[in-house]
Parts: sequence; C-alpha cells; structure tokens
Amino acid sequence: MSGPIGFFAELKRRHVVRAGVLYVGAVWALAQGIAQLTPVVGAPDWAARWFLVAAGIGFPFWLVFAWFYEFTSHGLQRESELPPDPARVHSTARKLDFAIIAVLAIAVVLLLTNTFVWRKGAGLNTAAADFTEIPGKSVAVLPLANESGDPQQDYFSDGLSEELISDLTQINGLKVIGKTSSFRFRHSSDAPAQIGAALGVANLIEGSVRQSGQRLRIVVDMIRARDGASVWSHTFDRDLEDVFAIQSEIGAAVANALKIKLLGKPVVSERPPGGSIAAYGAMLQGRAIARHGTPEAYRQGIALLEKAVALDSRYAYVYGLLSNYWINLGSTFTGQAQQQAFAKARTAANREYELAPNSASAHLDRAYVLSVLDLDQMAALAEYRQALALAPNDETSMAFLALQLGTVGRWQDSADLYRHALVTDPLRPDWYAILADDLIMLDRLDQAGQALDTALALQADFPGLHQQQVVIDVLRNDFPAAQRDAAQETAGDYRSWATAMAMQISGNQARADSALRDYQTRNASSQPYVIASLYAIRHEPDKTFEWLDRAWKQHDTSLAVLFFDPFILRYRNDPRFAALARKVGVMPPAAADSVAKP
Repeated sequence: MSGPIGFFAELKRRHVVRAGVLYVGAVWALAQGIAQLTPVVGAPDWAARWFLVAAGIGFPFWLVFAWFYEFTSHGLQRESELPPDPARVHSTARKLDFAIIAVLAIAVVLLLTNTFVWRKGAGLNTAAADFTEIPGKSVAVLPLANESGDPQQDYFSDGLSEELISDLTQINGLKVIGKTSSFRFRHSSDAPAQIGAALGVANLIEGSVRQSGQRLRIVVDMIRARDGASVWSHTFDRDLEDVFAIQSEIGAAVANALKIKLLGKPVVSERPPGGSIAAYGAMLQGRAIARHGTPEAYRQGIALLEKAVALDSRYAYVYGLLSNYWINLGSTFTGQAQQQAFAKARTAANREYELAPNSASAHLDRAYVLSVLDLDQMAALAEYRQALALAPNDETSMAFLALQLGTVGRWQDSADLYRHALVTDPLRPDWYAILADDLIMLDRLDQAGQALDTALALQADFPGLHQQQVVIDVLRNDFPAAQRDAAQETAGDYRSWATAMAMQISGNQARADSALRDYQTRNASSQPYVIASLYAIRHEPDKTFEWLDRAWKQHDTSLAVLFFDPFILRYRNDPRFAALARKVGVMPPAAADSVAKP
C-alpha cells in the first residue's frame, strides 16, 4: 500500500511511534531526577536545562534509529534483514508497551515525590523551587556560635554578628537580612534551604567565635542556601585587638565572593573611634543586658555603657545608646526622677551629635528625643529622613522613618515603607504590628487583621497584638470578638486596656461605666491618654478632650500615637483637636483640618 495511510501503517509496524513515546517518557523521568539531585551533587543550575536541549536534538535521531532497527530475542537487528513475522511484531509491541508504562510510572512517582515530599521539607532540596525568585546577591548572617564555654560570653559573639550585618549593609547591591530575623535561627536544626527560603536569601553566613584571654579565633563560612555548598570560608586566629580588622576582612571577602563592590566606610558604626577593645566589650555587654527591657536591666546596661564612654570619651555610638535607655528607664518613673532621666537622655543625644554629626545613628537618636520628649513630631520626621539618607540600606533607619510617617498621619507612606523594610527583616512581629496600625487607619481592617495574624504566627505572646485586634473588633462593633480577643491578651497592661475597650461596646451601659470607672481609678495618673481614648469610644467629646488636656499637662508620651488612634480622630474636625495637634507638633498648624478619615 502506498500513500500517507501506508506510511503511517509502516511507522506502526516498525514501532516508531511507541519508540517516540518511550523516549519522551524517559526524558521526562530523567529530567525530574536530574532537577531533584542537582543541588545534592553540587551540579550547576543549567544541568537539567542542557539535558533537555540535548534530548531534543537527539529525538529525531532516535526515531530514525527505530525505523531501521528492531530489538529481538536475538539482540539488535536491522529491520530489513528480518522476515515478516506478525507474532514477532506483536511480541515487540507488547514489550515496548510495558516499557512505556514502567517509564511513565517512574516519572509520575518522581513528580509526586517532588510535589508532596521534597517541597514539604523531607527531601534534600527543600524549598528549592522558591529560590528562583530570590536574588543571588543576598545574604543572612546567622548568629555566630559562642564556643568559649561560657554562656555569659554570648554578648560578644552576638555583637560581632551584628557588626558584621552592619558592615555588609554597606555593600552596594547586596540584600542583607536584619538581625532580628536572622537571629531567630539560633541553634536551628533547619536545613540551609529552609532557612534561606524563610529569609529570602541565596547565601548564609555562619560560624563560631572562641575567645581565650587576649586570643581570638573566628571561623566563618558562607554557604549557598539552596544546597549548603560552601562559597567561601576562612579561619582567623588573631589577637583580640585585631577584631575590627577581622570584621572588615570578612566584609571584603563576602563582597569579592559575590563579585560586588563595597560602598566605603559605614555610616552606622558600633566601633570605638580610639580602638579600645575594653570599651567595645563594655558596649556589647551593656547593650545586651539593657535589651531585656526591665528597669533593672536598663540600670545595669547604663552602668556598663557609662564605663565604655569613660574608657573612650569620643565613643559616639554609646552616647546614642545611653540616650535611648535613659528615655526608656525614665518612662518607668514619675515626677522629678523622670525629668532627671530625660535630661540625661537629652544630654547624651546632644553629645553623640557633636561627635558624629554625619552618623545615621546620631540623627535617629535626635529624632527619638524630639518625638518622645519634645513631642515635636515634624522635627523628628526630618531627622528620621536624614538618618535614612545617610544609611539607605539600614533597616532600622527605614523602620523608624516608617513609624514616624504614621505618627504624622502619612499612613500609606508608612505602610509602603514597612513593607519594604520587611523584605530585609521579614520575621519581625513588631513591624507587622505597626503595619496593622497603618492599615487600621486606612480603614483596611481585613488587611490589618491579616498582618496581626502574621505577627501572632511569628510570636504568639508578643505584647499588644490581641489589644490591636480588639481595636478592629470595636470598629466593627463586634462585642463577642472583642471580649474573646481581650481575654487572649497576655500582657497585663494591654489586657486591662483591651478589656475596658471591649466593655464600651457591650450594649450594657452599667457594665461599660463600671469598666471605665475601674480603669480610671487605677490609671488616672499614669495613662490619661488611654482614658481619653476610652471616652472617645463612648462618643463623649468633652470628656475626651478633658483627658487629652490632662495627658498634655502630665507629659504623657502616649500623645505621640495620636494619629494612630481611630477613636480620637473621630473628632479631627473639632477645633480642640487642631489646637492639640499644634501643641504636640504632629503636623503643621495649617494642615490640622486635612487629616484623612480613618
């Protein structure tokens, strides 16, 4: 028979179609196997791609081979040399059918394994698919392990890790994850691929620090997150006084390994200008203790920081820490003790600025004083802008500017900047919490709830998150939800505040009045602003402004969040609100009547 029908019949008789299907199935199965095993054996990323290219080129040759040759019980033979035998043709067809089924079954198993096992974390290439979206020039510094044998020395290894992060942010074009997110993986048993995917980086830096007397041993290894392969590693055995040189060498080595350039001298430097190792150690230890956030921790931390500036009186960074911690400690005081603490904070911030006027941290600390102590929010905003201009890659400068933008009512700008900051520090519940505040003020309550859910997933006991959920519940007039969320708040002050808020929408006036009276009796001297906000929930403007006036007279630092309060902003068109806004410097007087509706 001649013509197309005869040709296709001949293709079928010679098993060319079956051979083609078998070839495609085998290529599919092998491609999946290569893709899954490439990271394990350290093969380059292009291996699977070029295998497919080669397979595509080889396909027509395979079809030609199938036309001229046939596998028989006696081995490979030319088809033209075989006599016609329908039984042999049928037997070969069945063998090819079984081979096709086997190959396709293997391909399906590999596909299911990749989808439901390996990508869930049980395989060796966990989260590999996610790395297609991650920039190659990205890195996270995991906390360097303290191998001194003394847990009390953790502050030193942690301090070196933080300084390394600060140095790396000065590398042009390098995405560096912030300390808070990176340090969540301390002592983690997660695979590098899991950590890299969670942080959104292609590379991880890990290592250890051992201090013995005046000798220092630092082991650093930069690995590729996708497969754990080492990109660069080095061991430094030096005198303790060489610690700053080691940090600089590590930064330069990372830049060289990733083929990118250093920007130059850091604008946020934690190192003492005189090179005093003792002053540096006192700073690291004092900062680590003060970060516990209790009054006693602040006192101990301040004592060590004052020791650091006694050793190096030009240590600008330490004066900034002293300013911050004196404000935080003073906020726990009242009366004369508070004013003395605040005066010390102001003096320290001024000294830092005198020593390092072009330092981003000096502008951050000046802004904090202006915002919290002077309640001059617009002046603080200008300082935060200057800090970010000096350190454009510093996520701390970015986050503080975002917070201040929200403080002056620029909620959309604040939310956008927080989202940008979360790219480089993605596991921070506090930033998600403030992003939720912005979204509440923008009347995007569903999105705000999602941000709070993310924060709770990161840290279920983070203080104030359930109180923020109560704000959403009250705005929705959902008393059962407000009561439930208030009961879940773990922080005592926030829980009593959340409970009082919830009761104001209970529908029972007697219960609402009782809750307000009880809160007012216990907190009149310390929280006049919160009491004003509770009256705003009740739609009582006169009482609201009476307590806002008390808050101003008592110098209640909560006035700084005036533009994060959707209840008080109900009265944004009241002349008394404009007058208060002028007092606290939240915005220019002429703009007092242009506040966006929450």
